[in-house]
Amino acid sequence: MNFLVSLIKGVFVGIANIIPGVSGGTMAVSFGIYDKMLSAISNLFKDFKNSFRTLFPIAIGMVFGIVGFTFIIPWLLENQPLITSFAFSGLILGGVPMIIKELKSGWKRDEKKSLPVNVILFIILTTIAAILPFINGDKESGSLLTANPGTIVIMFFIGIIAAATMVIPGVSGSLVLMILGYYFGVITAVKDCLTALKDFDLAVFFDRCLVLAPFAIGCIIGIFFISKLIKWLFEHYSSATFSSILGLIVVSPLAIFYKVNEEYGLAGTNIIQIIIGIIIFALCTALTLYMGNLENTNEEETTN
Repeated sequence: MNFLVSLIKGVFVGIANIIPGVSGGTMAVSFGIYDKMLSAISNLFKDFKNSFRTLFPIAIGMVFGIVGFTFIIPWLLENQPLITSFAFSGLILGGVPMIIKELKSGWKRDEKKSLPVNVILFIILTTIAAILPFINGDKESGSLLTANPGTIVIMFFIGIIAAATMVIPGVSGSLVLMILGYYFGVITAVKDCLTALKDFDLAVFFDRCLVLAPFAIGCIIGIFFISKLIKWLFEHYSSATFSSILGLIVVSPLAIFYKVNEEYGLAGTNIIQIIIGIIIFALCTALTLYMGNLENTNEEETTN
């Protein structure tokens, strides 16, 4: 049961990572697996068995979410952009009560308490999250990626940057890729790779793999090191860190609606779509709350 629950949560985190404006880290926080993931990644070499047991179902779910929804999500965004935006906003905001709970717990644990610092960090990170979607990158610079030495090196460092931002709640790794001009290039490479695999076109498959492999390696390295940094922040400045995360998260729905409107357009929305969107929003919020509570129940049973 725990394996299946973690797998499902991993799927949502994976899906979130391929949508500009949606943060995979935020989704992990909302579903109550963020701390667990950080701890497992940070202790991967110290406690490989337990870390692997924790990360395996989440990682499998993320891969399925990214690969399986690479074609589905663009279709949903193109055909039902408003309802899709409502869905992801609900999934994210449903985790806010859990974040506030962790913030209160961190405040109790912290020896050095500073309310002004927490408030200032909340305001600063909220402002950053609100500004980020308005930064437009060169969308054409990475649209056609060819497997040459220069591209391989660039994709490695792009992977590190993307992974670092994916781990930080409230910051969309795919949005950062879009700002850097490599989002559509990576998505196209994934689609081409899957299509070539389906058609058994090995030449195209290996060519796309030469582009995606350094990106994947960069992602792994970036996730590992930034996870250690955030884990250290949780241990030493828990309430301040959660205040920052809360600031990044509360404005995420605005970023989602803005980017979706910019890329796909919300002008043709009608009242029926709005009503359905609100219902979907409520259902997704309830789903996140349920999954978060289920995570807490599993942890309490494990502890006892």
